[in-house]
Formats: sequence, C-alpha cells, structure tokens
Amino acid sequence: MERLNKIKISFLLSILDVKSNNIIVANHTNMKGDFMKVIIVGIGKLGYRLAESLINSDIDVTLIDQNSKVLERINDYLDVLTVTANGIEIEVLKELNIKSYDFLIATTYSDETNAIICSLAKKLGCKKTIARIRNPEYTKQLDFIKTEMGIDHIINPELATSNEIARYLLKSYNFYSEDFAKGKVSILDFNIKNMPTFVGKNIIELDDMEDLLIAAITRNDEIIIPHGYTELLENDIIHVIGSTEKVTKFGEKFNFHGDRGKIRRVMILGGGNIAYYLAQKLKSFNTKVSIIEQDRDRCRYLSERLSDALIIRGDGTDINLLEEEGLESMDAFIGATGFDEQNLLMTLIANQAGVHKTIAKISRPNYVKIIDNLGIDVALNPTNIAVSSILKFIRGGKVVSVSLLLGGQAEVTEIIAIKDSRIIGKPIAELGLPKGIIIGAIVHQGKVIIPNGNTIIEPDDRLIIFCLSSNVPDLELFTKPVKGGLFK
Repeated sequence: MERLNKIKISFLLSILDVKSNNIIVANHTNMKGDFMKVIIVGIGKLGYRLAESLINSDIDVTLIDQNSKVLERINDYLDVLTVTANGIEIEVLKELNIKSYDFLIATTYSDETNAIICSLAKKLGCKKTIARIRNPEYTKQLDFIKTEMGIDHIINPELATSNEIARYLLKSYNFYSEDFAKGKVSILDFNIKNMPTFVGKNIIELDDMEDLLIAAITRNDEIIIPHGYTELLENDIIHVIGSTEKVTKFGEKFNFHGDRGKIRRVMILGGGNIAYYLAQKLKSFNTKVSIIEQDRDRCRYLSERLSDALIIRGDGTDINLLEEEGLESMDAFIGATGFDEQNLLMTLIANQAGVHKTIAKISRPNYVKIIDNLGIDVALNPTNIAVSSILKFIRGGKVVSVSLLLGGQAEVTEIIAIKDSRIIGKPIAELGLPKGIIIGAIVHQGKVIIPNGNTIIEPDDRLIIFCLSSNVPDLELFTKPVKGGLFK
C-alpha cells in the first residue's frame, strides 16, 4: 500500500509541484476528468515525441520510466504525470488504476518487455494497448503475438521507414510527395529558391495553379497556413496539394522529375533493420542492393538472410570505398546508420556524385530544418513515422492517416467526414475554422476537389486537412460528431 499512498498523495500535491520519493509529478493543470487517458511506458525519443503530440490533442498523459533523471527533464517541458517505476510491475499498474486508461503504449527498448507490459495491462482492464516491436525475427509472427498477448496495435518504426523509402524509390519521378485518399491526392514539398515565378509574389498572383493549392509554407523553421495575399519569400518551402495527376504534371513542368527510369541499383549505408527490410522489399522488384556495414557480426547476419544483396564490410564514410563499389553508377543512395551526421554528409556526397535519388534517415528533430538547404531529396525520421501511426490508431474512427510536418509543428490529417459533425452541410467560409486549419482537398464520390469558401462538405467525403499542432483540439472539435466523440 505504500506506493499506492504515494501516488494518491502525489495527485493531491501536484498543484504545488511537489516531488515524492517514487513518483515525480509535473504541473498537471488540465484536471480533465472524463477526457481520454493514455499511459506511455519507456520514455526514449519515441515516448517523448508521442507524449508531446498527445498533449496537443488535449489528452491526459502519464509517463512511466525507471530513469528518474529523464522524467525530471521532461517535467520542465511537458504537462504530464510522471512515474518513476518499472512498467512491468503489476502493482504499479494497479496503483495507477490502469483500467481507467484508454490506451497503454509500451515503447521500451525491449520488444519482449513491451509485449509483456501490454499483455498485463490488457488483463488488468486497460481498454487498448500498443507495442513497439522491431526485431525482424518477429515479423512473420505478429498476428499470433497480437492475438495471444492481447495487443491491439504493433508499430515497427524501421519497417515503416523502409516502406516509405521503397515507395519513393519505386516512383517514376524524382521529387518526393506524400499520397492520400488511396493515392488520389498528393502533396509536393519544394523550396522556391531561384524560382522567379514564385519569389516575391502573392499566392493569388501565381499562374498555372489551377486545381492546386499551396496549403502550407515552411519559413524560418516555422509552419505558416497562408491565404491568397500571403507573399512568397526566397527559401520558402511550399506544400502544394492536388490530385496526384495534377501534382505530377506540376512537378514535371518545373523539372522536379529529374531522370525518369527504373531504380536498378541502390546503395545503403548502414546495415541496421531499415537496410534489412528495404533490401527484402526491393528484392521483388529485381533491384540490386549493396549494403555497407562496419560490424563483422552484423555483416554475417545480413549475408545469411539476404542472399540477393551484396554485403560490404567497411567504413561507409570512406569515399574511396564508395567509389570502388560504384557510387556514381547507383540510381539511389540511402544513409541509414545510427548517426544523423554520417547520413547527411554521405547522402550529400552521393548527391554531388550524380546519384539521382538520395535519402537520409535522421533522428534529431532540429536537423529537419536544414535538409532543404542541403540538396538532399528526402529526410525521413522513423520516430515521426511511428508517432503518425500511433496517432492514427488512437484517434480511430474516421481518421485515415496522420503525417507530421517539421518535427511535429503541424499535421496533415486525412479523415472521413461524419454525418453529425459540425463541418457537414455548411459552406467552408461559414464554419469559422481557426487560421491554423485549412482544408486542402476533398475527395467527393471519387473526384478530387480543391475547395473554396463556397464548398459544402457532405457525409463520407474524404478531407485532407493541414493543421498547426496548436489547433489540433479545434480540429477534433469540428470533425467529431456533435454527440459522442470521434476519438472515443
């Protein structure tokens, strides 16, 4: 009972920002009674980013980790309840009244621990559980694991990242875009530097933008939701949305497509799980894959499981090695080591060597801000990809997908309009949407529409919406049913 009493006392003293021996409590000011409750076990990069995103959605968040110093640092930035404990302990879950939580998300560094925590939480009454499971050995057993362990959703950031890389590589054009509405809608991001047809003009003055919309602008490391009279400045990154056909033609007009053709040869720097999953994926497309990895044991592991890939043991930062292995003849280069700096540097070198498609895996959010100035085609953050997957699952209902922009400053959310929600049956201009929300595209009966103020949303329309993170609660209010809740 001792720990239980400490938890109760901690809740009472939280207003005073008091720290107990076992439980560290943040300034938990929301006090939201019947709001959704989520508990996250294991606070590394994923756990922290997830907590940050959930708070933006006005969700009560509890964090559990054994490292009290990590939790103390988090208390300085996030309004959450933090518990210093081992999440696998049944007594801890009981004391926190786990059955009152809507979700438990296990993101420790151990797949096995995550699965056990989720199983225990589910048996103790938690409504739904999510586990991070990354080991390739488990990929063929995930359905069995979910069923037997009571896990509702499994995330694998490396597998999801490799799928994103493969999607980009296998496109017939060279610019990066995201797809929505089952591929009917695409979003293209590009820097308008040295483009006189854009720089210095108001959006309303742009030519050749029929059936396309600039839904957001990244400027000086911030996301802006623009209007028709927003002036475009040099080095702005604009996010253009439209039907996939229109976006593709737009990219071709400005020569974003580069050298078309099949990706036949790919070089991957780093032999981690991303390289493993990607090589497996590309095998079915008859793409030759070379993987450069320094660790002898990892090379042996890869060579035993990837018979069609060339595994090279060596220092991938050695330019001579890359040249000897035919860097200049590669169609794509992927920097996928555990070091962002290596990935960015070597991907930049590959780009300068004439490799058509270059991709860097990055983990630090602050590096996102410099990518577009380096000339690298794409930078992918596995943590953000995982967070997007979890947000989609948690919001459930009619939320089809969630993508994060600029390290989480904004979201692109695809939803299916619900009959009883506030956005149905009124012209968009009369909805009173905050300035931080813009409906970029609507798919109505299979047809892509770029809406204007007079557009009326109907039930079952697919909406692709740009939203600043600070306006996520407003978006939920507009899109959920008047009675009940989209996210319940």
